[in-house]
Amino acid sequence: MQVKLLDIYQRLYDHFGPQQWWPGETPFEVMIGAVLTQNTNWGNVEKAIDNLKRAGVLSYEKMAALPAGLLAEYIRPAGYYNIKAARLGNLFGLIRERYEDSVERMLAEETEELRQTLLSVRGIGPETADSILLYAARRPVFVVDAYTYRILSRHDLIGEEVTYDDLQQFFMDNIEPDTTLYNEFHALLVCAAKDYCRKTNPRCSACPLEGV
Repeated sequence: MQVKLLDIYQRLYDHFGPQQWWPGETPFEVMIGAVLTQNTNWGNVEKAIDNLKRAGVLSYEKMAALPAGLLAEYIRPAGYYNIKAARLGNLFGLIRERYEDSVERMLAEETEELRQTLLSVRGIGPETADSILLYAARRPVFVVDAYTYRILSRHDLIGEEVTYDDLQQFFMDNIEPDTTLYNEFHALLVCAAKDYCRKTNPRCSACPLEGV
């Protein structure tokens, strides 16, 4: 199975090239993006982050001090802005109370302990927590999403009832832990799903994974 997964990776890499995710100038910006991208596309997240940058508040200290209503206005383009402002507030509360206002201290925590701590925050699920771990904390934790499930299930590599944890473990059992590889693989699967393995009207005959 390892050979098959690495074949998928190589085909996608050869086709799309390196993706160099996550787009963000700092680990904190990556964390914000991981929360904002819930239930929206990345273009909308970029607009919200641009608002924060133009306002000069894209830092933990400044965002944590913002009134919830003002924070919601800045991130309005990301959709569900009141809900997401509350989720960011929950994350900021964690950083304040557990890590003494230090993002660096949080990201330095042991991987599994940090994952469980993030999952304890209201509004942060496994995909968001693992995105923070992989892309902000640079830990070899594979991020899976609906795109990952769609591609692997259509290629009969997983069953219909597979859970998030099962699918994540499937990758981590078969591919040696490597932050860069996990980073690129996840990004490439997203590209393949958006361009070829669409939810409706998939472009199978043109897909770089045709015949896998």
